[in-house]
Amino acid sequence: MTAPTPVRPDDLPATVRDYLAAHAARDTEAALRVFTPTAVVVDDGTTYQGTDEVRRFLSRAGSEFTYTTELVGAVRVDGTHWLVTYHLEGDFPGGVVDLGYRFTMHDDLVAELVIAP
Repeated sequence: MTAPTPVRPDDLPATVRDYLAAHAARDTEAALRVFTPTAVVVDDGTTYQGTDEVRRFLSRAGSEFTYTTELVGAVRVDGTHWLVTYHLEGDFPGGVVDLGYRFTMHDDLVAELVIAP
């Protein structure tokens, strides 16, 4: 097993970059296009599976808060796993958090996304 490799954001897979841009823009349909039909998203202890549930997650994620985000790191774990870390500050409980977005890729699409501090 090789050690994770830090990468520049521009070196992330296009699918991951597309998701991050669409999510930041709160463009649910653009973000949804990067997921497989059976994709799984895990966020804040809740699991969403399949297109309809992932769409629901994307349309609601963070919408009740105002916050800023800053990309603070990106790592290639292996050929199918990538980890992107964002620093968030805002009016959510706690006000500050670093979130890891762990992407599992399948055929250039996101098969799983786990979001956790």
